[in-house]
Amino acid sequence: MQANVIKEGSQAVIRLNGRFDFNTHRDFRASYEPLLADAAVKAVTVDFSGVDYLDSSALGMLLMLRDKMGGAGKEIGLSGVRGNVKQVLDIANFAKLFQIS
Repeated sequence: MQANVIKEGSQAVIRLNGRFDFNTHRDFRASYEPLLADAAVKAVTVDFSGVDYLDSSALGMLLMLRDKMGGAGKEIGLSGVRGNVKQVLDIANFAKLFQIS
């Protein structure tokens, strides 16, 4: 998986590409940790439009991200979810935890 961060004003987008699984936890963490300390960033969106697979460890990473962003006073959302990724997020009831667009 690749994770690219794009910042525009107070918004940041973490654009993911490829498989989102346990093997990518270091890359994922490295993509969002600088955003936690960036006072200019008020909201972060994780863009899943390039992700075709995620597993339960990815769900755990998203929950950790949600907790850390919430602790830093930043909003978090998910976008571009489709196919199998949408199905997994729906089964896990992530729509109750994240704003999904």
